[in-house]
Amino acid sequence: MTGGGVLLISPDALLIKLIGLPDAEILVWRGLLTALGFLAIVLARHGRGAAAAYRRCGWTGIGVALLFSLSTFGFVLGNQYTRAGNVLMILAGAPLIAALLSRVFLHERLPRRTWLAILACLVGIALIALDDAGVGSWRGNAFALLAATAMAANFTLCRTRQDVDMSPMLTLAGGIVAAVAGLYGLMGPGIALPLGTTLAWLLVLCLGLLPLGFTLLQRGPLYLPAAEVGLLMLLEVVVGTLWVWWLLGERPSPAAFAGGALVLGSLLLKGLVDRRVERRQRARGAVQHELC
Repeated sequence: MTGGGVLLISPDALLIKLIGLPDAEILVWRGLLTALGFLAIVLARHGRGAAAAYRRCGWTGIGVALLFSLSTFGFVLGNQYTRAGNVLMILAGAPLIAALLSRVFLHERLPRRTWLAILACLVGIALIALDDAGVGSWRGNAFALLAATAMAANFTLCRTRQDVDMSPMLTLAGGIVAAVAGLYGLMGPGIALPLGTTLAWLLVLCLGLLPLGFTLLQRGPLYLPAAEVGLLMLLEVVVGTLWVWWLLGERPSPAAFAGGALVLGSLLLKGLVDRRVERRQRARGAVQHELC
């Protein structure tokens, strides 16, 4: 589920480049359209029970919406004010932040293989971002750190209510992003309605891919520790880089290829080991059940 969500949102950076709107405008339309997309998904899944699905989230859901909004602001503005390499390297720290938050607040312990996978993926992301890394803007770096921290905190908060699906609250998150960016835009040059190809890409990204992808991602903490969800999100960096190469002709460097292979290989190896451990635990449980 988490992997599928990552693949759906992987063209995000590419489409933001193709859309090419100013800060306030991209945030307003991104927030408004994703809110509509999330609402449509909730209505399709729950029908007449949609209101109850929102109520079940409670105050925890409000926190999830606020944190998701912060991560959206951080991601979009981070890419606007600093180099993409800086953003990627800072976002790669999200699994570590999630692991620390889960350890402190939820007392969740991660197996050694997860820590090793996180370390390997950090090295891989650093290789991918090497050519584009630099001092950059302190403001952009701060936005990227905000995105990584808010994302990790969001997944950790979801783990406190493992019996409740928090994805409906992403509707509120989109509304928050649109409202805040709209107020900022009204104090400046205003907000214009995009037309033509720009509008088409905006609809594909914000009304389709992002609502579907983030709904799946937001359900990830129901089944996985927050650090595991953050770790799988690093796939977006690899796949997103390939999208940009394929459609815009921005060929990755040999170091980026090596970094992508390291990330994919680490996640694949960890997945295989996890599956083997799970099978052993099931077999052991079945034997104990028969003995009883």
